[in-house]
Amino acid sequence: MDYINAIFLKVDLNLKNDMRGNLLGGECLVMNQTQTKILDYIDQHLMEYQKLAHFIHEHPEVSNYEFESSKALADRLRKTGFTVQMDVAGHRTAFDARYRSVKDGPTVVFLAEYDALPKLGHACGHNLNGAYSLLAAIALKEVMDELGGEIRVYGTPGEEGGELGSSKGYFVDEGFFDDVDAVLCMHAGCRWMRTVPYLANAPMNIKFTGTPSHAAAYPEKGRSALAGVIETFNGLNAMRAYLPKDANVHGIITDGGEFPNIIPEHAAAQFFIRAFQRKTVEQVYQQLEKIAQGAALATGTTVTCEPAQHRVDNQVLVPAFDELAWQHIGDAQIPDRDLQTDTFDVAASSDVGNVSQVVPTIQLISSITDDLISFHTEEFAQAADSEKGMNSIAPGAKLLALTAYDLLVQPATLQVIKEQWRLALADNN
Repeated sequence: MDYINAIFLKVDLNLKNDMRGNLLGGECLVMNQTQTKILDYIDQHLMEYQKLAHFIHEHPEVSNYEFESSKALADRLRKTGFTVQMDVAGHRTAFDARYRSVKDGPTVVFLAEYDALPKLGHACGHNLNGAYSLLAAIALKEVMDELGGEIRVYGTPGEEGGELGSSKGYFVDEGFFDDVDAVLCMHAGCRWMRTVPYLANAPMNIKFTGTPSHAAAYPEKGRSALAGVIETFNGLNAMRAYLPKDANVHGIITDGGEFPNIIPEHAAAQFFIRAFQRKTVEQVYQQLEKIAQGAALATGTTVTCEPAQHRVDNQVLVPAFDELAWQHIGDAQIPDRDLQTDTFDVAASSDVGNVSQVVPTIQLISSITDDLISFHTEEFAQAADSEKGMNSIAPGAKLLALTAYDLLVQPATLQVIKEQWRLALADNN
């Protein structure tokens, strides 16, 4: 999850732990024997999942190369009674783990991330993200036969992008959520927070082809592909004044030629196009394509524009779903000092947004550091393997597991969440 843009998000988490009313009746919740069993399992097995998170942190792997990480998570699921299929949704490091109760009921999915950043390792805390979901799902599995329904854990590679990046979009495309009622996951962060409004993002590769020539002896015979890239950036900068107010485009040159004395035959750039809604992203994507085509015409080169990876959709927020989770803050023993209670500057893109377009989805944020530090830094990578980071696994798993439990035993509440999601989706489109 890359925090690049900045918007102002008002997050009010001033919930009193002794006033956790449910969505329909408002009565105070008291842990029953089944819920207590879930919490006890998490406490008793916490160290195993801390070791798992530490192992993944020590073996950082980028998109579609998370061989050790995905195997470690999948092996744990098999060992605890899940049926696991590897190499799904077109990703060799993806997996689909399932446990079905003997009784009918809803289908709930936990999403597990485990990819690292190039050179920075787990500077976004994905070693913890997978641990939250696994421990929650496995603890819930212990009581599933008395509850009814099915729980799944989808191992989703490459949230950070890269080779076959944003795999959740591929899971959506291949129908993995068609029979799912709700989806839950958690992301490591600086404060415990509800789901944030992730931005849509369309990564684009632009590649120019020119004519090589000796840059000093025969410049008139060459056509610089690099000139096409530079003119694309110039055109983009001229277009910024006319972009939709919520749109943001940023890019880098990925190929600028090989030697100064050779007019570059090939040059390329990669851009991220972001906005609150995917329809705005599509509009700006087409504008940038036209700029690149104009740059090719002006420089006597040819150009191709293509997606750099799967496009990422914006998050469809379902406040009722987040509130259902937040009534368990006290049960998860999360201290008030670690809750986000004021305005927070945050914007991000995550492929969990793709999932939210087809099924009600929450991605809660945990607290793994006392300081407000930036994602994608050495400091955050250290926090992801710190004592506080490891200690976030138990409360994170408890929040997810207890929320999923509510969905399984409160059909009316699940229906409220689904209806609110439908309305939000219609408004989004």
